[in-house]
This record gives sequence, structure tokens and C-alpha cells, in this order.
Amino acid sequence: MSTPNPSAAVRHITVDEESAGQRLDNFLVRHLKGVPKSHIYRIIRSGEVRRNKGRADAQDRLEAGDVLRLPPIRLSGRVEERAAQPAPARDFPVLFEDEAFLAIDKPAGVAVHGGSGVSFGVIEQLRQARPLARLLELVHRLDRETSGLLLVAKKRSALKALQDQFRERQTGKTYLALVKGRWPARLKVLDQPLHKYLLPDGERRVRVTGRDDPDGMPSVSLVRVAGHLTAPPELVQAAPDGFSLLQVTIKTGRTHQIRVHLASAGHPIAGDDKYGDFELNRQLARAGLRRMFLHAWRLRLIHPLTGEEMQLQSELPPDLLAWVPAQWKQD
Repeated sequence: MSTPNPSAAVRHITVDEESAGQRLDNFLVRHLKGVPKSHIYRIIRSGEVRRNKGRADAQDRLEAGDVLRLPPIRLSGRVEERAAQPAPARDFPVLFEDEAFLAIDKPAGVAVHGGSGVSFGVIEQLRQARPLARLLELVHRLDRETSGLLLVAKKRSALKALQDQFRERQTGKTYLALVKGRWPARLKVLDQPLHKYLLPDGERRVRVTGRDDPDGMPSVSLVRVAGHLTAPPELVQAAPDGFSLLQVTIKTGRTHQIRVHLASAGHPIAGDDKYGDFELNRQLARAGLRRMFLHAWRLRLIHPLTGEEMQLQSELPPDLLAWVPAQWKQD
């Protein structure tokens, strides 16, 4: 199927076999190149995107033969210019690869895909670097400032099987996070619903909400203390209790889940520019930590084709390893 260019006319797209099983929002991000994600979500929420003449939801799974109606989309000259420029080819460190999928080591500061003011991300760069690949699709997402394990499917069957595992909570995703203060060892389960909302400028945020909130999404994070770090002299005033290194396993994959859960418990992630301690972040930057300390470390999964149980691991990058407590070892 040819990729439509954003235009100022109503268009109808028929979903083909290769796109069956994709979420509507992911499909539109792929096919409306250059259109900000915020705008894509806006036209879905407003009902301007129709699926088989009915309203559609961003999380709807598409089926082959579905007909999507897209409203007129007008882009500024600058956005159109960016959309016309292909992403630069870039290879990323490969942690595992076979005919079904690959696991790469995503660096911090790189978005997983274009949109929301970002012209391109990991997946667009990877497609440019591998022009002969029949299919390359993100299995899941990581925040731009989060480093570590990211899965990319190479077969449609693998994409569906892996996404089903994530959705049905059959995978084990463990992150490493350095947080302010001394985390209480007894606090092992964070079971708090999360509510997504938008700031006046359209930027997305998440907060902990009550169980009676109809828009609250059940969210569970399991926390294990891996070690404690005494604050260096220049940070003692901002972090008198030092820092804790946590292994956080998420049982649900909500937007900003770990960041919000840890911050709401009174222990924000070091360097978090959305939910963190901003004064501490400034001092951390002067001391050498210039990014959020959140790393997608380990992933347990079942191979989508062989059924074999697997565990993949991404080692901490040097800029984070310098802040790890000496007693902690990656066993």
C-alpha cells in the first residue's frame, strides 16, 4: 500500500494484511509522516477519524479491509519541509537478533519514533539503515530520556505475538532507577491508578489518582532496593539522605508509570525533568549527571516463533554507571 502524503483533502485508506493487528494511533503515526502526534490524537478524540464509518479509538486494533476516513490535514510550511526530508540512517547496538525480531540498546535522548515536534526517531533511522528489511515495527515504547532495551519486530506474526505478551502481562520488564532519598525496604508494591492529562500547551502529563476515578488506569510497579549511595559533598544539602538504586519491575505499561509512581512516593528519579526535584536536577547536572537515571535493564519474554523463554539484558551506559553504588553488581 502506498503511503499517503498529508494533504488538505478528505482521504480514505484501506488497511492491508501487513497492517492488520496494529493500533490505530501507531498506524496513523506511520502513515501521516510529519504530522505531530498531538494532532493525530486530537483528530481521533474529536471523531474526525472514522473506522468503517464509525467512531474510532486510538487503541483500536485494525483489521485487514478496514476503511479509515481521514480529515483534511494542513501542515505549516516548516513541518512540511521536515516531513519531506528522510531520517538519517543510523544503526543502534544490537543485543539480540534473529529472523523474528531484534533487541537494540536505545541511547537516552532519542525518541522511539517521530511526532510531537520530533521529525524522526529510532524506528525511522533504523528503516533508513536497513532499506532491504521487509518490515521493521516497534513492539513497545520507551520515553525519549530512558535508555536501554527496545524490541523491534521483523515479522508481522512476531509483532502481534510480542505485543500480545506485553498486553497480557506475560513479560517481565525491569528498569534501574536512581531516586532521591533512602527508599524504605518495606515498600515493595506500588499499586496506584494513573490518570493522563494535558497541560495548557498540549504537553502530556500523568498523575496518581483515586480508585474511584473512571479515567484512572490500574498501574502496578514492584520495587526492590539494589543499594544506597551517599550524596557527594556538593549534593548533601539537596539530598541529605543520599540516593537509592532501585530495580523496578512493571506489571502494567502505563505512560510515565515508573516516574510518577516513584515521585508520588516521595522519591523522584534523579534527573527527571517532568516529575523530579528541579533544584536537585540542576545540581546533579553540575556534578555530571545530565540526564534522567532510568534504564530499561532486563526483559523476560517468550520467543514469538519458538516458544523459548528468554531473558535479555542491557548494561548500564557509562554516564549512569558512574552513579551506581559500589556494592551493587549486575548479577
